[in-house]
Amino acid sequence: MNSDVKRNILLTPGPATTTDSVKRSQVVPDICPREAEFGVVMEHISSELTRLVADPDHYRAVLFGGSGTAAVESMISSVPGGEAMVIVNNGAYGRRMCEIAAVYGIDFLEFRSPFDEAIDLDELERCIRSSGRRISHLAVVHHETTTGLLNRVKEIGELCRRYHIDLMVDAISSFAAVPMDMKEMNISFLASSSNKNLQGMPGVSFVIAEKSKLENLKDRKPRSYYLNLYAQYRYFAEHAQMRFTPPVQTLYALKQAIRELKQEGTAKRYERYTASWKTLISGLNRLGLTYIVPEEHHAKLITSIREPDADFDFQSMHDFFYSKGIMIYPGKLEGLKTFRVANIGDITAKDIEVFLEWLEEYLHGVQANRRKVESRGNRSEE
Repeated sequence: MNSDVKRNILLTPGPATTTDSVKRSQVVPDICPREAEFGVVMEHISSELTRLVADPDHYRAVLFGGSGTAAVESMISSVPGGEAMVIVNNGAYGRRMCEIAAVYGIDFLEFRSPFDEAIDLDELERCIRSSGRRISHLAVVHHETTTGLLNRVKEIGELCRRYHIDLMVDAISSFAAVPMDMKEMNISFLASSSNKNLQGMPGVSFVIAEKSKLENLKDRKPRSYYLNLYAQYRYFAEHAQMRFTPPVQTLYALKQAIRELKQEGTAKRYERYTASWKTLISGLNRLGLTYIVPEEHHAKLITSIREPDADFDFQSMHDFFYSKGIMIYPGKLEGLKTFRVANIGDITAKDIEVFLEWLEEYLHGVQANRRKVESRGNRSEE
């Protein structure tokens, strides 16, 4: 791979901007993924992913080929038995877990919470106590990518501990940035993917779980074939292979991305992301733009920003930035016009400053064009 490959700045929730070394790591000799040599690669990746949040002696990362939603779907479809589960819905990705559960006919209670406020734990407890059903599992998104809200997973874990409920966490956009300890936070199952804070390529997702909890799924009737969590776990334990063809080059990229994460350190990476977020927020304030989630509840990774006025055209702004090698993302809130800017990946506060300079120029251009149109309209009326 050429060293002068064009560098785009992805201010999207993922995939994220990657290093050249992660890109180059995909250029490897072709190998059959059934070879023992490749099994060693996957075993290394599984252990290192687990080590980021738990003790590999007692927990295991189960790898899948697929996006982060594949891991969430595997977790939701494979883990609950005949008892009910609670799913917290305070954004598009909490709603997605409800939709997955509905597809599989899983008995669940939807606990709705505002998209811009901390979860009311007293209300959540009342939901559990008043359900009239035995609740075996609770699912929640750690970092709600819709808005940037960071949910109080540790406190939810304590609530689950009191009621003997297994906690399932969608950590797709928090893993490898926001510090986590599965045992301390009482997380039984955690789903994430390769292409966000890990700064790898898209195509690998995984579920990290207590080994004892995985073993308890042995006699559970499968609801899915490809995404059967226990079958994937057991097959790798016995053969050091995925059941189905894995994304080989993407896994080599993930191996390199993990190496670079260990060099930087998870805490340092989060500090870098936080510095970029502070630069972003300072610039938004200067430009008179507002964002949805208050700082005390913000993950400082992805920010949902209100569109400046009713005539704002996101696609026009997207195209403007795309021409500059910067990618931004539309909003995902029903009934509220927003766009999103992420500060994850191989970027720094300097990249955010460049974005803000172009944003100011774009907004000034929009205002100037509006004044011209209004001026022409006024002249035509005379």
